[in-house]
Amino acid sequence: MADKLEKTAKTVEAAVAEALAALSAVESEVKITVLDPGAKGGLFGIGSKPARVLVERKLSPADVAKKFLKELTLAMNLSVEIETRTKDKQIYINMSGDNMGLLIGKRGYTLDALQYLINLAVNQNSEPNASVILDTENYRKRRRETLESLAQGIARKVKSTRKSVTLEPMSRFERHIIHTVLQNDRYVRTTSEGSEPYRHVVINLK
Repeated sequence: MADKLEKTAKTVEAAVAEALAALSAVESEVKITVLDPGAKGGLFGIGSKPARVLVERKLSPADVAKKFLKELTLAMNLSVEIETRTKDKQIYINMSGDNMGLLIGKRGYTLDALQYLINLAVNQNSEPNASVILDTENYRKRRRETLESLAQGIARKVKSTRKSVTLEPMSRFERHIIHTVLQNDRYVRTTSEGSEPYRHVVINLK
């Protein structure tokens, strides 16, 4: 289905009507740009000029995200199936296909970078009002489970050795998981230290 259409007719109204019919849309669903208002002309229509309009379908945040990701993966010569699910203002996108490891990257950094770019694209023309969570091959869940297990294991080590442990640099999303897992632990505390992209979590006794 086309997202935009340019139409020419005797009047702006007629051009818009033709475009709406072709797009199977109503006026509230589109953005209308008058490229040329046209001219009626003089006697016998001499000097008349047709009107020309551009009618663009208003895309939902989920549609914008899907379109952006599709164009990006095509540019990377990757064939990717994209599924979207929206709950409130949260957009969940799952990708599937071959070579998904390329989109995950080391420790998920490529996936996080793609997610950041998609969020910019979705909210570029307005105040941030939608949030995109990008995933593939259930990576987010698997990584969360790994980090939760890591946090609990390191916490036990800190308690037994009474020495603090510094974890490897992590993304903001991953650091948040570590902090959340141990926030109610009575014996250890977590802090984030350093500057991006080397910011890391330190776990020590309270």
